[in-house]
Amino acid sequence: MLQLGKIRFRIRFSSPPQAIRSPMRADRLLSLLMLLQTRGTQTAQALAAELEVTERTIYRDVTALSAAGIPVYTERGPGGGIALVEDYRTNLTGLNADEVRALFMLSIPAPLDQLGVGDELRMALLKLSAALPSNRRAEEATARQKIHLDAAWWFQSEEPAPHLKTIQSALWSDRTLDITYHSDFGTPIEMVVAPYGLVAKASIWYLVGARDGHVRVLRISRVLDANIRGEKFEHPPAFDLASFWKSWREEFESSRPQIPVVLRVSPTLSKILTGQGSPFLNAPPPQEADGWQTITLTFESFEAARAQILGYGGAAEVLEPLALRRNVIDFAQQTLSRYAEIEGTI
Repeated sequence: MLQLGKIRFRIRFSSPPQAIRSPMRADRLLSLLMLLQTRGTQTAQALAAELEVTERTIYRDVTALSAAGIPVYTERGPGGGIALVEDYRTNLTGLNADEVRALFMLSIPAPLDQLGVGDELRMALLKLSAALPSNRRAEEATARQKIHLDAAWWFQSEEPAPHLKTIQSALWSDRTLDITYHSDFGTPIEMVVAPYGLVAKASIWYLVGARDGHVRVLRISRVLDANIRGEKFEHPPAFDLASFWKSWREEFESSRPQIPVVLRVSPTLSKILTGQGSPFLNAPPPQEADGWQTITLTFESFEAARAQILGYGGAAEVLEPLALRRNVIDFAQQTLSRYAEIEGTI
């Protein structure tokens, strides 16, 4: 061992000492190294809290790192702590500024936290950050402050997925599942499923798997019970989860019921609908002499059309279908009668 002041250098071994060969400890030692490289001098207390071990364990780990040839040292007294030699670094080279910004725009989405891999991803990003040169780490901090990704839809509450971990375990081990599923008709259905993959659409989880020889898509929140079976299944080597999901999603979206509705709308509403690129609008409305315009909107259901059109108030008139026109009139009259009754009692 060569000692220069407070810095201790040790000869690097050709293979790691026996104390480092435990996978769990090796992972912790790497995490300790990344923390020191990213944050600089740290107290044993701070490192112990971060890694959820005792201070005694931290000192043992420091000794193990030193024995493996890592130039780590400790300094006692105020302002002291555990640190790496200043010029020691494990560099991650070849990343330009745009690539660094792209990497660190990533955040931990809620679906990954539900899978229980949030902590692992945070540690992976920490290790990546530690491997960056110091000038690149400043760009990381800037990217995190300027870009935030929110994967949830508006007004969408998180769906419960109590059996997600069980399904994930079966997926990793290629084992079939006994599933009780809440069907579209409200009755529970028991089935055996071979899990091929999991898909998170926004913050909603779906299971893609084979049942009775056919690939199905099941919404995880509707799984009432799930148990891993003993037998394994052969995952089809040609099955590509991303390609299947893209094809299934396009088919699902195109198969949704669509109801065309012909409306006369005021100039103001027409401008709003065309200016905002309304998702209901099929074609640009033709011009009319009185300023009103006739347009065709497409809705997913009769009820959705009625609710949307009632929200337009007097700026829209239903022309077709006739059943919807009469239904809108009926709802409007009920609303008017209700308020007239209330006003009459004041």
